[in-house]
Amino acid sequence: MSVKKGILVRFFIVYALAFLMAFCIVGSAVMTIARDGERWRQVGSTYKRDSLEISPNRGNILACDGKLLASTIPSYTLYMDFRADGMVKDTLYKYIDSLSICLSRVYTDKSPAELKNHILKGFKSQSRWYKVNNKKLTYNEKKEVQQFPFFRMGPNKSGYAFYEQVSRKKPLGSLASRTIGDIYAESDKGGSCGLEMKYDSYLRGKSGVITKQKIAGRFRSINLIDPEDGFDVKTTIDVNIQDITESALLAKLMEVEADRGCAVVMETQSGEVKAISNLQRREDGRYVERQNFAVSSETEPGSTFKVASVMVALEDGVVDTSYKVDTENGIWNYKGVNVKDHNWNKGGYHVISLNQAIAYSSNIGVAKVIDNYYGNNPSRFVDRLYEMKLNEPMDLEIPGAGKPKIKYTSSPNWSGTSLAWMSFGYETQIPPIYMLTFYNAIANNGRMIKPYFVKSICKDGVEKKKFSTSVINHAICSQKTLAKVKDMLVGVVEFGTARNVKSEHFKIAGKTGTAQVDYGKRGVRKSHQLTFCGFFPADDPKYSMIVVVWSPKKGYPSAGAISGSVFKTIAERVYAQSPLIHTDPFSSDEDNCKIPITKDGDVASLKLVMDNLKIPYVDQDANKKHPCQWVFSEVQSKEVLLKPHKVSGNYMPDVRGMGAKDAIFLLENKGLRVSLSGKGRVAAQSKNPGDRIESNETVVIELK
Repeated sequence: MSVKKGILVRFFIVYALAFLMAFCIVGSAVMTIARDGERWRQVGSTYKRDSLEISPNRGNILACDGKLLASTIPSYTLYMDFRADGMVKDTLYKYIDSLSICLSRVYTDKSPAELKNHILKGFKSQSRWYKVNNKKLTYNEKKEVQQFPFFRMGPNKSGYAFYEQVSRKKPLGSLASRTIGDIYAESDKGGSCGLEMKYDSYLRGKSGVITKQKIAGRFRSINLIDPEDGFDVKTTIDVNIQDITESALLAKLMEVEADRGCAVVMETQSGEVKAISNLQRREDGRYVERQNFAVSSETEPGSTFKVASVMVALEDGVVDTSYKVDTENGIWNYKGVNVKDHNWNKGGYHVISLNQAIAYSSNIGVAKVIDNYYGNNPSRFVDRLYEMKLNEPMDLEIPGAGKPKIKYTSSPNWSGTSLAWMSFGYETQIPPIYMLTFYNAIANNGRMIKPYFVKSICKDGVEKKKFSTSVINHAICSQKTLAKVKDMLVGVVEFGTARNVKSEHFKIAGKTGTAQVDYGKRGVRKSHQLTFCGFFPADDPKYSMIVVVWSPKKGYPSAGAISGSVFKTIAERVYAQSPLIHTDPFSSDEDNCKIPITKDGDVASLKLVMDNLKIPYVDQDANKKHPCQWVFSEVQSKEVLLKPHKVSGNYMPDVRGMGAKDAIFLLENKGLRVSLSGKGRVAAQSKNPGDRIESNETVVIELK
């Protein structure tokens, strides 16, 4: 009995301990569910064992016509796993020669023998992640490599593997690069600047989740949550206008060796920014896009601001365009400070009208008008500027955008001379794109609208969100004042400081602006900000534009000659191709069709062009048995007259009026060496027509 009793006692002890342990486990589980259940359920919903996050494809940034401005491009690096389950040594050695030959077509930096030795070296080391070559493959190259001998057997037997990397590419290079923006090197951080940053939430998409499961002895990827690719952003940028703008700006910056420059072209009625270029000189002399000056630079606008000042006076009716103002001899002592006109060292303009004060860009003329009528009540002047909403910040789509700063009379830094200096564009800070917005309002019948860069957000070609014109001010002034201001801006180009901006093909309206950047600093070389802002065609504006150039090192710092010439080049090239301007290219009114200017040159080429364009012409030499190869072309009212141009043996021909191609062909066929400069038609030649020439003699021709 004692033995049996001892066994029962031990049994009950073990049973009691087991029961107590089970009770503790159940009790702990109940407490966990009751107290921490919600927290662990959240953890369980977000964490899956052996799961990986799949990055979506970032959306594209497109031009207004759908051309790619920025896109995510995958690239692949080829690796080999020499311990893959299905890899057999004999199979590798069987295909190694043919594989190496095929790989050398893709990896051109290595010969087949070098690639073979490299692969065998990896096999001997039994590496599991062996890089075949540093070159990154495109998607098409990757598909090609997968079909190479040995690799076509599949990754399990050949051990190949591709490491995918994603990079952001801009197919059109630097065009509007800073406005388009960039992304961080760590792609998960998204956009770092520009539209890439502003619209990052649309472009980045949503990540998916993938897990690895072993099926039939192999791990396979199974999508738990499919990734959602990003939306595409369709911009207002016109690739052709952008290319014209950037090329013209770059050429002038290089010519004058300026520190930096920007140009913006805006569609007048809609506010769409069709082109924006920002270029800065690097230490090596090259120009690159580093900063969006057109949007971010809070600089003193200079004389372009005079138009706003005069608009205030005209709107209040205190003066008219014929109002006479005495600019004296170009120097006016205002409260102990000299105000100077740009021609003060030539005696000044003396008495001129307000219209002339704008055309000639007279600081004294504008300042005297504003001081005469607002000197006792300067707040009235500033209030008028505020009513126009020149000081109103716009929600532009470019991160880091600057804001206009037009100080009020209660500002701590308002001084006794502030009113006069503000009237001609100092003591204010206005980013170029804000100044453009004001001039665009003048072109747009007084309606001030916000510039915008994005037309729509799209997915698979379907618009999900559309952007449209946003009105800032329905009328910056009366139509009566507006008409006067427009005439004044045309006068600036017709007979004022921007005469070199005048075009033969259409009227341009605008205003020059020269602001000294470092005034007041001693021992510092004077540098200037040169601006031309305006619109075209002046009679029926389709585009407005601003061009700003900072600190040119060569040539006289003239806003008309530097920024104005860029404006003219862009305007004429845009005019030549814009459907907005040429609304009826096939007019049936033959009497109104003008005969285009033609070049002198090869008669056969000229006739071919004119026949195709249906331009009437008369060839004076047509009925002769041996007509001249070269002709002078004379444009008449309804036809082009082709006059024979006889070219004698060892005598210098007259190539003036020819294009570069014909001139060089003709001169080099005579044994001459040709040096040319400029663009357009031949305007001058170093040797006079009819002079005797020598073989290998150098002739200089200048094109304009």
